[in-house]
Amino acid sequence: MTPDHDAPERIEWQGDYITAKTRGRWEYVGRARNIRAAVILPLIGNDVILVEQYRVPLGRNCIELPAGLIGDEEGKADEDDLSAAGRELEEETGYRAAKLEDIGQFFSSPGMVSESFTLVRATGLDRVGEGGGTATEDIAVHRVARAGLKEFLDRKRAEGCGVDVRLLLLLGQDIIAGE
Repeated sequence: MTPDHDAPERIEWQGDYITAKTRGRWEYVGRARNIRAAVILPLIGNDVILVEQYRVPLGRNCIELPAGLIGDEEGKADEDDLSAAGRELEEETGYRAAKLEDIGQFFSSPGMVSESFTLVRATGLDRVGEGGGTATEDIAVHRVARAGLKEFLDRKRAEGCGVDVRLLLLLGQDIIAGE
């Protein structure tokens, strides 16, 4: 156990969505108001649906799995993970899932961020709209063959895009195999 384990947690700063905290010598951030996130793995046969959007902290576009906050909208504080995932999937990609499956809770960067997300597999997808996100978002939707994912990501990196760490779950077996 670290010596900071029992140190009191202090809130150093809090905004509408992020809280900066310290505990002993550790500095980290978390979501305000216990807001959580849902990350969606949308699959159509051998293809995956990805999104591309500008991310201010990176200063560039980023390729990601669709995702969104759970319970962040007015009157939806007790929204469940799967409902939020379905809502975000349709909003960002224009696809509606016949089946949403909770894969589990994961932590993005546990040495720096206390935020967790629920990974949700979405299957039985039907295109019901354009996607693109809300009026304040400008999301491009990409349908990518899983067999060509590495080449797609290499091409997007060459264009200057960042790549979200969660895409490792789709590349993992090839990385382990040394391909």
